[in-house]
Amino acid sequence: MRALTLVADRQLTITESAPPAPPAAGEVQIRVRAVALNHIDVWGYRGMAFAKRKLPLVVGAEASGEIAAVGDDVTRFKIGQPVVMYGALTCGQCRACREGRDNLCENVAGIMGFHVDGFARELLNLPERLVIPVPDGVSLRDAACAPIAFSTVQHMLFDNARLEPGETVLVHAGASGIGTVAIMMAKAIGATVITTVGSDEKIEGVKKLGADHVINYRTDRFEGVVRKLTKKKGVDVVFEHVGADTFPGSLLSLKRGGRLVTCGATSGPTTTLNLMQLFQQQYRIIGSFGASMRNIAESLDKMAAGMTPIIDTEVVLDDVATALTRMESRKVFGKIIVHF
Repeated sequence: MRALTLVADRQLTITESAPPAPPAAGEVQIRVRAVALNHIDVWGYRGMAFAKRKLPLVVGAEASGEIAAVGDDVTRFKIGQPVVMYGALTCGQCRACREGRDNLCENVAGIMGFHVDGFARELLNLPERLVIPVPDGVSLRDAACAPIAFSTVQHMLFDNARLEPGETVLVHAGASGIGTVAIMMAKAIGATVITTVGSDEKIEGVKKLGADHVINYRTDRFEGVVRKLTKKKGVDVVFEHVGADTFPGSLLSLKRGGRLVTCGATSGPTTTLNLMQLFQQQYRIIGSFGASMRNIAESLDKMAAGMTPIIDTEVVLDDVATALTRMESRKVFGKIIVHF
């Protein structure tokens, strides 16, 4: 079988290897059909791992596929069924796993495609419990965006930030993979959405997704515009995933008692924090990483109801270099899909 393998920093190659053995009891074998790229893939490609790993490493943290074979005792799946896969090897036994808080597993073995071999291969075996069925009417291309892009936003906005109808949310990088999803999910419940973009060319696109106000952060200080738009009140929620470049302004954009939820640091991992501002304004800052399997199922249900991901680029495996170049260019509007 073929696999997309990182052999050294910034050196990806398509390798050939023997297919996996038949699935063991409680396992399913999945034929991967589509891999969705994320910034975590770019980090791994650059060698920015936050844990030790061994190369070569099969990449890919988010994907969809079909059941190719089932092991003994598997009851939830049948051959040919479309599925998506959870992106971390959780233990399934600790308290967090038992309570459905999969992304807080106490004994996680690693993130797929980052610490352990990922999904960018034609076949792989996984425990049945780490596989989620895809509802009727959802394509495998779209479903590939559920395990990270959609579910991360679902977890951030609703489990953590507790966004409610009628509130105002600032979504950073609204044209990005998770930014586009955040705009759609927030508008779907009746929130007012202010979003930032890095170029004027992206303004109309995010408006079509439902953004009420769009700020080009390269030409305007977004925090100043946000204060004007909200009549100096500030927003209820900031959806933060850019990092050092935007974090101070994000805090200034919040109303008293506002919530900032963050899942990324693409512009840098460190910032300074005014502690007096933090406690006097009674901000709530929430770190969010990954999502639960429940969040993935909720995301797939939203896709089935018509909320489909925005796709920027689709390539076949042999053209993955084109996809990575596009990912690093910051010109992306939506998601990039690699088809197997």
